[in-house]
Parts: sequence; C-alpha cells; structure tokens
Amino acid sequence: MNLILLGPPGAGKGSQGKSLAEKYSIPQISTGDILRVAVRDKTTLGVKAKSYMDRGTLVPDELVVEIVAERLKRDDCKAGFILDGFPRNISQAKAVERILKKIGKKIDHIINIEVSRKEIVKRLSGRRVCRNCGEGYHIIFNPPLDDKKCDRCRGELYQRDDDKEDTIEARLKVYEEQTAPLIDFYKKKDSLVSIEGIGGFKDITEKIVNAIVAR
Repeated sequence: MNLILLGPPGAGKGSQGKSLAEKYSIPQISTGDILRVAVRDKTTLGVKAKSYMDRGTLVPDELVVEIVAERLKRDDCKAGFILDGFPRNISQAKAVERILKKIGKKIDHIINIEVSRKEIVKRLSGRRVCRNCGEGYHIIFNPPLDDKKCDRCRGELYQRDDDKEDTIEARLKVYEEQTAPLIDFYKKKDSLVSIEGIGGFKDITEKIVNAIVAR
C-alpha cells in the first residue's frame, strides 16, 4: 500500500504516519525529518534549507524531489510506503507521479487531515524539543516534569523557530497558497478522502484506517 498524508502544519501527519507505518509494516517517509537532520548536521542542503525553514517558507522543489526519488527505490519500500509532508504543491505531486511511473508504482490512498487554524496555532506554539537528544514535548498535551529540562537526558528544552507564532502564521499562509490546492488536484483524480483531525489520537488513526478500508 502506497499512501500520501495531506494536511496543514500541526495536523498530526507525522504522528499518524508513524502509527500507520507500524500497523502496516511500511516505512514512513518524511521530508521534514530528512531536512531537519540536514540542518542539524549543517550539510550543504541543510544550510540552504535552514534559510527557508526559519522564515516559515517551503524549501524549493529541487532540494527535495531527488531525495524522495532515491528513498522510494530502497528495498524497504517494495511492500509500500507512507509519504508524510510530500508532495507540498502541485508541481511536486506531478513529480511524484513521474517518479512512481518510472519504478512501476502508484499511489493507492490519499488522506487529507483537516484541522482548524486556531487549533493548529495552539498545537504548534506549545511544542518544545530537547536540544541534546531531540525528544519532543508539548506544554499542554505532553508537558515535561521540568519546563526547561528533558525528562530523558536533562538536556535544555527550546522552541524551534518554526514553532513560534509569527512563523506559524507564515507557514499557514504558505500552506493555503501552495499546498491546499493539492486537495482539489487529487479530488479530480477521485483518490482523496478527508477526515477530521480532532479527537483522541487512536480515534483519528481509526478514522484513517476506516477510510483506507472503505476504498
């Protein structure tokens, strides 16, 4: 099964993708994670990507398409994969179709997770990350024992630049202008199902699984 998860920043694509990857024993491919590692390691790609990520704008297509293409060719994708955070615009969606056609694959399901703007700001602005081990927390939904220290390694907790409210608003504006049009793009292909991304984590996972089974 080859699956694409769509939705605005903070919709829960990453967490749901991880849960689905475990359920179906297929890899979750997140360009966001790949780019953050590159930024952390200060690779050539990472340095270029950081300037865009810090402003809350999308990393240019040419910096991510080739990464995804190579990733999909690996052996662990033979039984399927979950694309999380990619494609992010119609140009990338068309690139995915070309990539998959070359390797004899197609997308089976596209799930769009819908969440209100107010809820997204609440979710993202409360996120904190350990500077040492990368463990993630949320000041409301998953608070650390000490609001400044990681429970696991006692490293310093910080708020990423792209989780600050002004950057979140910029990210949402970019999403609405460039990524939201994917919803209509895939609707025309009759391959998209939208689900409400509000409620308990397991409830949302169940909605996604039911949408997959129904198709």
